[in-house]
Amino acid sequence: MAASKIFDVILGAVVLGAVGVLVGLSMGIGFLPAALLLGMCLGAGVGFFGGRRFFLSIFVCTIVGGLLAWNLGGVDTITVGASSGAAMGGFLGVWISMLLDLLQQRNQSASDSSVEQPGNPQS
Repeated sequence: MAASKIFDVILGAVVLGAVGVLVGLSMGIGFLPAALLLGMCLGAGVGFFGGRRFFLSIFVCTIVGGLLAWNLGGVDTITVGASSGAAMGGFLGVWISMLLDLLQQRNQSASDSSVEQPGNPQS
């Protein structure tokens, strides 16, 4: 396995493991081990398939959600805001990834169709 793929798997386990901790704390301390394990497994799986944009969106939205909750509700709401931000970051990451893939496909098909059009030789 390539070094970049190993890095992606570890990054995924860390990022979604942290999200699992936040969700586990929000649900109650009894759910913490299960949420952590599930988050790490999902993160490793997504990292194995190459989801850096997905992880970046989760990371950024976790920080933004925590800071926003801290500003609006105080220290007691940071965990809830960060876990909510992480969930929204996951949705945004999937949405952005789909849009970028769609734009890439559209650009490829446009360039392929302009190459395939045969010229009309006039003799």
